[in-house]
Amino acid sequence: MRTLVTLLLAAGLTATATPAVLAEPEGPGCPTPRLRVPGAQHQEVACLADLTTAGTTRTGHTDPADWAGLTQEALPVPDPVPGVQVDGYFSDDSTTNTNHGWNHDAQFVLRLPENWNGGLVVSGTPGNREQYANDRAISDWVLSEGYAFAATDKGNTGVGFAADGDRPGDAIAEWNHRLTQLTRAAKAATTRHYHRRPDPTLVTGLSNGGYLVRWQLENHPELYDGGVDWEGTLWSENGPNLMEYLPTALSAYPRYADGGPGAAAAHAELVAAGFPEGSEFLWEYHHEVYWGLTQRIYREEIDPGFDGDDTDYDYRQRPVEVHEAVERIGLTGRIGKPLLTLHGTLDVLLPISEDSDVYADMVRERGRGELHRYYRIEDGTHTDSLVDAFPDRLRALTPCHRTAFESLESFLAEGTPLPPSATIPRPAKATPEDLVTTCELT
Repeated sequence: MRTLVTLLLAAGLTATATPAVLAEPEGPGCPTPRLRVPGAQHQEVACLADLTTAGTTRTGHTDPADWAGLTQEALPVPDPVPGVQVDGYFSDDSTTNTNHGWNHDAQFVLRLPENWNGGLVVSGTPGNREQYANDRAISDWVLSEGYAFAATDKGNTGVGFAADGDRPGDAIAEWNHRLTQLTRAAKAATTRHYHRRPDPTLVTGLSNGGYLVRWQLENHPELYDGGVDWEGTLWSENGPNLMEYLPTALSAYPRYADGGPGAAAAHAELVAAGFPEGSEFLWEYHHEVYWGLTQRIYREEIDPGFDGDDTDYDYRQRPVEVHEAVERIGLTGRIGKPLLTLHGTLDVLLPISEDSDVYADMVRERGRGELHRYYRIEDGTHTDSLVDAFPDRLRALTPCHRTAFESLESFLAEGTPLPPSATIPRPAKATPEDLVTTCELT
C-alpha cells in the first residue's frame, strides 16, 4: 500500500516534508558579493562545485521531494556543472513553502554556470510543487548545455494552495505574476553577473508549468524569445477544462471497475470524456492517485462555494462568478513568440483530446499557427515515472522535450526550420533503454 506522501509526490503535489537546508558555500568563496536579484526580499548566494542534482542534493541546494516521481529512474545526471546558485524569495504574505525553514512563499532559485552559453531558461513548477521540482527534468540538462536557469514556486504550494488569495482564481493568477516577476529579475541578475544580457531567454515547463509557458507567451511575449510547453494544463472558460472531465472519471470509473452490467456504459463515458481507448491499464492508478485529489483542490480554488460531491460536479451549471474566475486565468491562443508543444497520447490526467489538441486549434483560430508546432507523442503519459512500471507500453517525454528544445534553439540561432507538427510514433525497433534518452520529432 502506497503512503499518502508517495501518492502526493507521484501526482505532482506536495505534503509537508522536511525542508531543504542550505549548506555552507564550497569552493574558493563567492566572487560575486554584489550579485543581487532585483526585488528579492531575501537571498543567499553560494558558489558550488556542482549545480546539478548530484551536487545540490549533497549540499542542500535542492529538495529531492520536490522532483520525486517526475522522471524515469534511469535518466542520466550530467557531469558536474560548477557555478553560482542564488536561493531567495520575493515579498509575499503566504507561508506554504517550508524550504530552508523560511516558511515563506514566492521562493525562487537562480543558477549561473561558470561556462555560460549566453542564454537563460526560466520555469514554473508542475503540480503544486516547490521551486526545485524541475531540477531533474529540466535544470540538470539546460545547465549542462550552458544555460543559466531560474525557477519559481509560483507563489503558493501544496494541496491547500487555494487558501492563498482573496477571490476564486487568485492563487492561480499569482502563478502567472510570479513567473513574470522572476523572469524580469533573473534577466537583470544574469546581465549583472555576466556583464551582458542573456540571449536567448526561453521559457519552459511541464503540466502547470506548461500552462505558464502558454500564458507568458500570450501575455508577455516581449520577455522571451520562445518557449517549450510540455503537456500544459488548459484553462478555458468555454471549456474543456479539468473540472469537466475529472468528475466524469470519478463517477464512471468505479462502475467500470466493478465489471457489472453497467461496465460497458461506464467505459463509453470515460472514452467520450477524453480518456482514450488503450489507456485502461492506467485508469486504476489515476483513480487512486490523481483524479479525486486534483478535482478537489482545483475546484476549491475556482469554486469554493460548491458543497456537493465532486463526482456530481457540473461546471456548465455553476454560477457566473465561477466562469469569470476561469476566464480570468484562461488562455486565448494568442501567442506572440514561437511555441513548441508536446503531449503524450496516453495522458489520462490531462487527456490530449481535451487539452493540447484544443489549444493547438485555439492558436490557429487566433491566426498564430505559424508560431506554433505541436508534437503528439505516441505512448507518452503525464508522468515519466510511470514508464518504469510499464516500460513496454509507455515512453518518457523528457527526451522529446529536449529534442524540441534543441529544435527551438536551432531555429532561433540559425533559422533552421522547426520540425512540422505531427503525431510521433513509437520507434518500432527502439528498446525501453533507447527511449530513456532519445526522441526524434521527424
